[in-house]
Amino acid sequence: MTGRSTTDLPTTTAPTRREALDTPSRRLRRALRRPTTIIVGGAAVLAVAGGIATVGTQPAIGEALGMPSASTTPAPALDGTALDRAQAAATIVTARTVVEDANAKTDTATLEHRIDALDDYRRLSGAALSTRIAATVDASTEVADASATQDKRDADAEAAAAAAAQRAAAERAAAAEAARKLAAGNTPAGAKATASSLAASQYGWGADQFQCLDSLWTKESGWNYQAVNANGGATGIPQALPGSKMATIAPDWRTNATTQITWGLRYISQSYGTPCAAWAHSQASNFY
Repeated sequence: MTGRSTTDLPTTTAPTRREALDTPSRRLRRALRRPTTIIVGGAAVLAVAGGIATVGTQPAIGEALGMPSASTTPAPALDGTALDRAQAAATIVTARTVVEDANAKTDTATLEHRIDALDDYRRLSGAALSTRIAATVDASTEVADASATQDKRDADAEAAAAAAAQRAAAERAAAAEAARKLAAGNTPAGAKATASSLAASQYGWGADQFQCLDSLWTKESGWNYQAVNANGGATGIPQALPGSKMATIAPDWRTNATTQITWGLRYISQSYGTPCAAWAHSQASNFY
């Protein structure tokens, strides 16, 4: 049989899980390992001292032992086999709670087998009963620990998935923004704005030089980053020939107007000094 859970379980970290398991049931498991007061559901059910126990206010244990448990009924003393059977009944209650609360991925088969083996405690006594109680307590502890570990793994996995999803969303948003900016920059108006900004910031060319540049590239390509001259193969806004020259700026020269403009401004600066000089040459020779 595999592990199961009958209730919705919270995803918690290991410390929180262990703290949550420090319930009356968990204290009961510790109590079963030594003579002391046993607590279940917040009520003292067995007061053990010198090998003698009394049944308190927990009806489930009293009924399991065939004894009345009302507060008005005097609590009978237990010792020997009766005490062992009371401990067995309490152990079963705790073990079943551990199974019910266990993480769904936790294997509870061994513990359930221990519970089944202890369920006929009314017919057992002595060493056999003590052995089965101890085995059930140990199995309960193992399941509780394994469940806490699995809870933490689940919580860590959930947190990692959430972080990955957040990163992916951020990357998609960044890619969408980059695509939006690229599309805006690839329009004639966007390309002109980019060229005006780069001409001023990188070369100190003002409005007069940009007017010449606007005239030059309007003639060459109409500021169309996809323009290709059918006769010679000149490409892009600055009509580079061949277009692959613009790869010296960036590999996206076919699709990015900014890359083409950056190359074109550098070409004009190195070849003619200014856009107005390049425009004058174009007017005189029909090329630049």
